[in-house]
Amino acid sequence: MMMKENMNAEAFAAREQTGKAQGEKTRRPRVAAALLLLVGCLAGAPAHAASGSYPSRPVRVLVPFAPGGGADTLGRIITPKLTEGMGQQWVVDNRGGAGGNIAAETVARAAPDGYTVFMGFSTVLTVNPSLYKLAFDMEKDLQPVTLLATAQYILVLNPSVQAASVKELVALAKQKPNSLNFASAGVGSPLHLAGELFQRRAGVQMVHIPYKGGGPAAAAVLAGEAQVLFGSVASSMPHVKSGRLKALATTGLKRSKVALDLPTMAESGFPGFDVTTWYSFMVPAGTSAAIISRIHDEAAKALQRPDVQQVMAGQGLEAETSTPQELAARIRSETKTWAEVIKAAGIKAE
Repeated sequence: MMMKENMNAEAFAAREQTGKAQGEKTRRPRVAAALLLLVGCLAGAPAHAASGSYPSRPVRVLVPFAPGGGADTLGRIITPKLTEGMGQQWVVDNRGGAGGNIAAETVARAAPDGYTVFMGFSTVLTVNPSLYKLAFDMEKDLQPVTLLATAQYILVLNPSVQAASVKELVALAKQKPNSLNFASAGVGSPLHLAGELFQRRAGVQMVHIPYKGGGPAAAAVLAGEAQVLFGSVASSMPHVKSGRLKALATTGLKRSKVALDLPTMAESGFPGFDVTTWYSFMVPAGTSAAIISRIHDEAAKALQRPDVQQVMAGQGLEAETSTPQELAARIRSETKTWAEVIKAAGIKAE
């Protein structure tokens, strides 16, 4: 009897073990599925929060120059529209100094949360890495969002110069090396680099005279102190129309809307010649894709507004957007071009 009871107990224990094993097999897929669902929810939470709640406080746009310049003007044109569209204040914060590097570094070292945005200026992003010893990496520490606007330059001469085209200017400069002075807004400025690139591509030699700003440089050409200038289209055209300056070509790959009758440098015998000032939004590296997408989309909406484009046109600016990838490619390409020009011309930061 005792043996029978022991056998029954052993059989019962065996059945219990079998039941537990089968129960474990049944529960394991359910537990695994639940864990996967939980992980998925947790992984999706930050992206949802970033896109759904951003911005929840004011956003600073660091402009790398003092008030009054092109970057500052564009910032004050677009930030009210971003404030309106995103429901939080977008504030322009001017951080001039060190050729724009102070503002760029401040953003590069900021938290990647979308609340510190850099008004990227073309030369700061593509020229400064070759002119300055930086304490940060312009390419690795700043992340592109979108292009915002472009502004071309225009090759103008003092009317005393006997050249009516770029081809004739090149011939004159080759005939009399260093007989022409070209003015710029300072060493390393876009106007200086445009002149150096032209000399390199044309195989000519002119004397560079740097001034403290585009205004004084233009005044020097108007007075005949210098003869050649790559100047601002917006500020130069009134003098061209009055006959005080002679215009030869614009510097973008397409004709300027402000000077449609003028050929581009590319059309004048210099294929690929492109010296265009541009402005962009950049954020600290590591900023989420959701935040970058939100800023990109809202900026594009603002730039499509006719009232915004009208005000920008009055400043010689053309609205133009891009994907982050397109902007990154542009920065890399221009950084390489200017590094070569700066090395060949022996340009040093002042």
